[in-house]
Amino acid sequence: MRRLLDALYDGAAWLAALCMVALLVAVLLSIIGRQLHFNIPGIDAYAGYLMAGAGFLALAHTLKRGEHIRVTLLINALRGGARRGLELWSLGLATLLATLFAFYSCRLVWQSHSFHDISTSNDATPLWIPQLAMAVGTVVFALAFVDELVRELRGERAQAASGEALRNE
Repeated sequence: MRRLLDALYDGAAWLAALCMVALLVAVLLSIIGRQLHFNIPGIDAYAGYLMAGAGFLALAHTLKRGEHIRVTLLINALRGGARRGLELWSLGLATLLATLFAFYSCRLVWQSHSFHDISTSNDATPLWIPQLAMAVGTVVFALAFVDELVRELRGERAQAASGEALRNE
């Protein structure tokens, strides 16, 4: 099961990377089009869709790598049962919120498909298509939080060391 979940998180990250590459191509095409006086209808909208897709598809992988922003001031001050209790409460709440986010993202895709909702830009793209990346990304993100919660309950979750000292931007 661990290998399957890790492959799922890595697969979503690869899709996010492909979205980023496609975003680069879309932006370059837009720039070249302006310079050479030709227009590709909807290219700006597609760049936006790709940017959103990259962000949502990368959520779970980022979480599993410990790169999400965490406020560790309180949790680092706690030890033992209090720390574990706060971790469980935080992961439980995050799991609930991520699950709701995934549910409503999937519901939005379904509604856009049912209502034949299309983009208001000149490309008239059915909106459920770009929204699908958001729905998939949020579902995988919710699964990653469930995974983290279960690992914490089983005592298998490694405590994330604060990397603030390593990052001196």
